[in-house]
Amino acid sequence: MLLPLSDVPRWYAERKPHGTIAVRHGQDALTWDELERGANRRARAFMAKGVKPGDFVAIGLPNGNAFFETSFAVWKCGATPTSLSWRLPRGEAAAVLDILKPALVVGGEADWNAPNRLPADFVPEGFSDEPLDPPVARYWKAMTSGGSTGRPKVILDHHPAVTDTAAVPPLNIPVGVSLLNPGPLYHNAPFIVSHYALFVGGQLTGLTKFDAEETLRQIERERVQWVNFVPTMMHRIWALPESVRNAYDLSSLQTVFHMAAPMPPWLKENWIAWLGPERIWELYGGTERQGACIISGTEWLTHKGSVGKIGDMAKLRIIGEDGNDVAPGETGEIYFRNNDGKDATYHYLGAEPKRRADGWESLGDIGRLDAEGYLYLGDRLADMVLRGGANIYPAEVEAAVSEAPGVRSCVVVGLPDPELGQRVHAIIEPEPDADGQVIADGMAEFLKDRLSRYKHPESFEIVGAPPRDDSGKVRRTLLRDERAAWTKQGRAFRILPSKARAHAE
Repeated sequence: MLLPLSDVPRWYAERKPHGTIAVRHGQDALTWDELERGANRRARAFMAKGVKPGDFVAIGLPNGNAFFETSFAVWKCGATPTSLSWRLPRGEAAAVLDILKPALVVGGEADWNAPNRLPADFVPEGFSDEPLDPPVARYWKAMTSGGSTGRPKVILDHHPAVTDTAAVPPLNIPVGVSLLNPGPLYHNAPFIVSHYALFVGGQLTGLTKFDAEETLRQIERERVQWVNFVPTMMHRIWALPESVRNAYDLSSLQTVFHMAAPMPPWLKENWIAWLGPERIWELYGGTERQGACIISGTEWLTHKGSVGKIGDMAKLRIIGEDGNDVAPGETGEIYFRNNDGKDATYHYLGAEPKRRADGWESLGDIGRLDAEGYLYLGDRLADMVLRGGANIYPAEVEAAVSEAPGVRSCVVVGLPDPELGQRVHAIIEPEPDADGQVIADGMAEFLKDRLSRYKHPESFEIVGAPPRDDSGKVRRTLLRDERAAWTKQGRAFRILPSKARAHAE
């Protein structure tokens, strides 16, 4: 049965015991009935602000119960939600809003200068909480992406705002799931899986901000069955003292997915050893949904480093620089083609897809296929470091560096070099008590058995804030261009290992 997303809260409020929790963030909880009534009030408030069926509504709210009242309210208007980081600087927000042209912005910063806006602390007083019967929105979501160029675009998902109550839920999510969302709702995967939990009548437990030990505490407390992480989160959980990590009962946990960023093999091996391979899953694919690969931990152990095989709904090719398919084991650009053809799953606002004349599309990633059809990722073409004619993949270097003692997170970029073209520069967030110079001085020794010498970082930068956001994403182009500008300006931002420093002196 196809159920409009606008009717999901009422559907479960009428079928579950009174007082059943739908959404919880910390001590704040919403029952299904409260979610339904709150969304109805908000929908009427949005309509009073001019929102009509077919419009877009931008949501600039932090993780919390109000976010879900707002997303369901948008569907109850027959409109499409777009989730934005509430902390977007004015310029970035203006660029997105210029493309999207939303009928309303809910939340966000006051300096976004949105022509029609409700503040984040808006309360829909004086509006009826009775049910609504809106038309179904043509697009269930419209998410944003900066892409490799840094220019924003909006990705309209062509699935209408309905859910099939009789269908098998995706990604091993069981009906009535207890699901934990540790990621920011302005990114696609957290937005999707959090709402899927509600579409199947489950309980969603959300974190307002990721915290490693709090994640384990909530899994135990809420008997969480399903969670999606990014590798940064998994690294921070693994970095907890073993006594802390093992102090919590995780026996309820059936599925741990990770996606959205490359996973260091050493870290994945540790998680598989800790929780068991049958519980660890990985997904590779874009918000565009042209195609996706999934691999279980059990499969991964026999195909280490792979992100799996292409699913039944699409096909995948690896194409070389000459425009032809490469042989198994050779690296090229990854292309997808959905079985339903081009424009079947999405279209862009503000950009054009990278599409060949034969309909195959690329997200800009590179990789290789083995003889069995398993995909292994490199990096985005725009992110490769070209050093003396050799291609260096940042993800490979980051995985090795992040394993070193004292390193909490790492991003690698290529900086201009007059002789080699580019050289490898590592931006490191150290653990609180670690010494950046000590990390730099010890890195060559640590990496000697892990990476070829030409891939070693030649300079380091120690930063006090994470170079990746809470969803594991990194604005690599921005970081690279910023540091290239600093180099031209003669600004000091690099740390050289002691041997290199002595040689330079």
